[in-house]
Amino acid sequence: MKREALGFDRPAGLEAHEPPEQRGLERDQVRLMVSDSAGDHDGSFHALADWLQPNDLLVVNGSATLAAAVPAESTFGPFRMHLSTDFGRRLWLAEPRWSFDRPGPLPIERGMQIRVGPCVGAAIEPYPGQPRLWFVRFDADPREAMSAVGEPIRYGYARGRFPIEAYQTIFARVPGSAEMPSAGRPFTLRVLEALRARGVSMATVLLHTGVSSLEVSAPRFEEEALLPEPFEVAPDAIEAVRAAHAQGGRVIAVGTTVARALEAAAGSGTLRASSGFTRRKLQPGDPLRVIDGLLTGFHDPFASHLALLFAVAGQPRVHRAYRAAVERGYLWHEFGDSHLWLPGPRHAG
Repeated sequence: MKREALGFDRPAGLEAHEPPEQRGLERDQVRLMVSDSAGDHDGSFHALADWLQPNDLLVVNGSATLAAAVPAESTFGPFRMHLSTDFGRRLWLAEPRWSFDRPGPLPIERGMQIRVGPCVGAAIEPYPGQPRLWFVRFDADPREAMSAVGEPIRYGYARGRFPIEAYQTIFARVPGSAEMPSAGRPFTLRVLEALRARGVSMATVLLHTGVSSLEVSAPRFEEEALLPEPFEVAPDAIEAVRAAHAQGGRVIAVGTTVARALEAAAGSGTLRASSGFTRRKLQPGDPLRVIDGLLTGFHDPFASHLALLFAVAGQPRVHRAYRAAVERGYLWHEFGDSHLWLPGPRHAG
């Protein structure tokens, strides 16, 4: 798939600059676009249950967000370090940045010493195909630095600094995500109660997100390096998926993270309990073995997540929906609005 297929026009001014609570809204009062075979419909997230059917299954991400943005210092002076993925034995993949709103490159070299709060690390090498990301090995667990001096990762469109609680979802249980699994952010207790009354079930998987969806720079998406992320799909989630499909329900992934985790667990052709790291790319032409629909946010032009949307809904339908979202003023990014992609009903069996 050519990179150009991931492009679309989005004018300035459609970014969500702060949490909806700062705009006088509850979490579940963000807007919800619902895209199905009949078109693109406008709604509100608190009425999510109205768009679902009994026996549908929503699968959510139980990963909690880390205070992964930490001040750092090296021979060339101070900078910011976004700690992305923990590979064990104090080896992390990280993104050095000049500041929250100013990315690199920075003059980092192999072997260079980097101080992060109370920890000292050594730059090992850049990630293949993504020179803005570096492997760094620390002399102590950098989560200590997160606890001491860290704050949530944010970017230039965010107007203000918000506490870590603003970056946690109601499902957050296991710390590990560099950035919030934001598709789950609008869920509240009243939304969950409405879903339960509707006969919609819930299941949980884990995928610890790294730094945000990278902009595809290679001429073809297939050539783009995709970062490994740790995941776990436990047996109870597998049973919930099988039960939903057996009863004619649809499996709706809450976030591209959940979609990747579930499809990685079915990578051999059979859905089974799985854990480890996944680089699973989902793009047009890939058979989706598990998910039937997707609840997510709105993704930037040329973001790698758009290829996954193409796999779920098809390129023409995605571009149609994004034109409508721009025209109707939907908001982008982690504090923005939500988008539900629905298929037709699945037959039992």
